Order: sequence, then C-alpha cells, then structure tokens
Amino acid sequence: MTAVIHPVILCGGSGTRLWPLSRKAFPKQFIPLLGDKSLLQLTLERVAPLAAGRSEAITCVAAEEHRFLVADVAAQAGLSVRQILEPQAKNTAAAMALAALAAPVDALLLFCPADHHIPDAEAFCAMVQGAASAAQAGRLVTFGVQPSFPSTAYGYIQKGPASGAGFDVARFVEKPAQDKALEFLASGQYLWNAGIFLMRAVDLLQALQVHASDILDVCRRAMQAPQRDGLFLRPDAAAFAACRSQSIDYAVMEQADNVSVYPFAGVWSDVGSWNAVAQLAAEPDADGNRKGGEASHAHHLRAKDTYIHAGGQRPVVALGTQGLLIIDTPDALLVVDPAHAEAVKEVVAKLETLDASQAVQHRRVARPWGWYDSIDMGARFQVKRIMVKPGASLSLQMHHHRAEHWVVVSGTAEVTNGDQVLILGENQSTYIPIGQKHRLANPGAVPLEIVEVQSGAYLGEDDIVRFEDRYGRG
Repeated sequence: MTAVIHPVILCGGSGTRLWPLSRKAFPKQFIPLLGDKSLLQLTLERVAPLAAGRSEAITCVAAEEHRFLVADVAAQAGLSVRQILEPQAKNTAAAMALAALAAPVDALLLFCPADHHIPDAEAFCAMVQGAASAAQAGRLVTFGVQPSFPSTAYGYIQKGPASGAGFDVARFVEKPAQDKALEFLASGQYLWNAGIFLMRAVDLLQALQVHASDILDVCRRAMQAPQRDGLFLRPDAAAFAACRSQSIDYAVMEQADNVSVYPFAGVWSDVGSWNAVAQLAAEPDADGNRKGGEASHAHHLRAKDTYIHAGGQRPVVALGTQGLLIIDTPDALLVVDPAHAEAVKEVVAKLETLDASQAVQHRRVARPWGWYDSIDMGARFQVKRIMVKPGASLSLQMHHHRAEHWVVVSGTAEVTNGDQVLILGENQSTYIPIGQKHRLANPGAVPLEIVEVQSGAYLGEDDIVRFEDRYGRG
C-alpha cells in the first residue's frame, strides 16, 4: 500500500558556499545551477508524486525575505505550497519542530533540503516509500547514500544490524580525514549522511521532548497563535527569538535509540562547493576542462582541469591554467584552487567586514513584482533595468531625495504619476519629480521592461515611502 507522505522542504541557507553566484539574499536553491531549473524547483517536482500532486500537502520552511522567491519557484513547478516563515534562522531542529507542530499529529513527514541534486526522482520516491512502514511504526528514519569515493566533505552513518530493507544506526560520524574516509569506503559499513528524514509528526515531537525539550518549548510558544496570511504562516517572532540554534542530527538523531537508516544507491550531491558543481557540469573535454552557466561565453586555451562558470555576456577565457575554478558574475569574480573550495565562505566573511554589498546582494535583485538590475552608477545618478511581471505592480510610493526618468523598452506600462494615470508603450517615457507619488504597473500579458535613470543627492533603497503595497511591505 502506498503511504500518504507530507513533504517538508527546508529552504534555509546562508548562500555563502557557492559565492559569488549564490548570495545571502539569493541562496543556491533559487539559482538554475544545473540547467534551466533551480534546485528548489527540482526538489518540489521530485517530491510532488509522493504528495499525490496535492500542493496543500507540501510545506516549505523558509526565511521571510525569501517568501516570494519560494512562491515563484513553486508556481514554476505548477504547485502552490504552504510556507512557514522563520523569523530567524535557527537550524534544522527548530525548522522541523515548526513543521511538525503545524501538521496533523499522525502525518508522515518527509524532510528534504531544498538544494540537493538527485536526478533519479523515481528511485528517490521508491526509496521513501520503502521506508514508510518503518516510520509509521515509530522509527525515526534517515537516508544514507552509498558512497562512490572517499569524501571528506560529507558526514557518515555507520550501519548496524539489518531491519527489513533498512538498518539500525550504529553511529553518526563527522566529516572524516582522508585516511578515515578511505577506511569507511573499504569497509562497506558506512553511508554518506544525506540529511533527509522520514517520520511521523508525533514521533518527532516526542523525540524533541526527550532530547531537546527547550527547542520544542520555544517552538510551541511561537506556534500558539501564528499569523496566517494566505499560504504564509508566521510563528511569533518574539517567542521564536529565544530558540537556540542546533541541527536535528545533534539535537535528536545522534541521541535517540529508535533511528533507522535506509540506503540510496542513486546519484546524490548536496552541491555544497564549487568542486561539486564542477563535477556535476557537462562532460569534460579531452583536457579535463568543464563549463557552466552561460557556457558559450566560456573558453579554454591550453588549459587543463579548469572549470569556468560564465555568468554574463562577456567572454571568460582561461589561458594556460591548470586545476582552477573560475566563477564570473556581473559584479564579482572568484578564482580558486579546488583544494580551497570549501573555504569560500571565508571570502564572504571578509567582504562583510568591508561592508561590500556583493557579500549579500547580486547586482540583479529579485522583488515580488519582478527584478531590477543596477547597471551603472556614479555621483548623483544611477541607471537600472527593471522588469515587472505580467499583472504585477510596484507599491504606490515617493522619494524624498531623487527624481526618476522611465523609458519603456518592451511591454506596456501603466504609470501613476501624481494625479495622472498614463499608459506608455515601447520607446515612450515619463519623468517622476522628487516628492511625487508614483507607481509602475504591468497591465499586459508579457513582461514589462523599462530603463530607469535616478538622479539626486541620495539614491539608497531606503529612500522609499510606501502608501499602498499588495505585498505587505511597510
């Protein structure tokens, strides 16, 4: 009998390990890293069959600032999922507790990270269904991947006695040194820890009560009277702030005595470094070189074992290089030896101390209505490309310190400019004086693109006074 599964997608992430392509405001799960679909979209499509196509059975636990990104990706997957919005990132124990508290007590919950690469969706679903009976019997099920090489980047799970198609867990092991990884691989008794879990809500809550009662108590208080806004569920922020941050592995899985592990023999990667991305890219050429991103703009000349991720329209050329990772974006460039790929987050930390915007934001910034791209700026001016999705609109707003000139490049713009409402087509323009109430909307069926030239004494994004906003921003 096929079990009814309630997938929970854990959408947290700091966006530091794949910088500069991934940033804190736009982590890797939202980026089309391996084709034209993001990792989150692929994850949603992978778990949808387990939920029998019922969007209401799928929950995403995400940050408040990413709620519209999640909604957009879900729409691209043909789904409309519920979101639990964490007021702060508190690691997986708290995220899973919130989801369990919001679910029916007997619900069979499948917890999946949003940013893993598992190309064989059918094998994945078969693995989950094969473990469902154990989870329904009260076991806390985790999944381990059959290792294909002695990785030092993954944690390991040692198998204990067999139990049906799974095994009792003998122990969890942190990321090992190379000699230990070789030993684990040779023994055949160890699996990579995939960070995917299957359990009933009631069993997770009982385990948290025994092993991490403080985390559960805080989450219960935060979920006593959550705010509900359509598909968004917001726990109480003041209550949740008291929660300590800990992974579910430390909080529960390594301490509980009813943990089972089920092996998975398919391809799996947590896409946790540029080394992993390079290995998942297209097949290498005769010299071991690979390309990603806008691959037609990546070029190797007398290079060996070099990966290029081209991020824009400019050519990126590796000449005479060997064993390098080159990641190009419109506003930042990373060149790294593969031996140091796991330390990229240190680059982000350094940029944060310098207050560099590139540590957090892309030049192109996602908004619930579309996006903007700051293509040029200087003293007292800034130039942006702005795209507004069909049927979407910016807030009714004004600025104290800047005027704006808008030129329609494509699509149709409905412009509120003071007391006037104008319809502008391609090559038409308007001028918004300082202090004037205004709004940009797209009444058409195709994306609207404009070029905006700002001029004034201060051009920061915080110079916005909103009067009306359909997205709930103050």
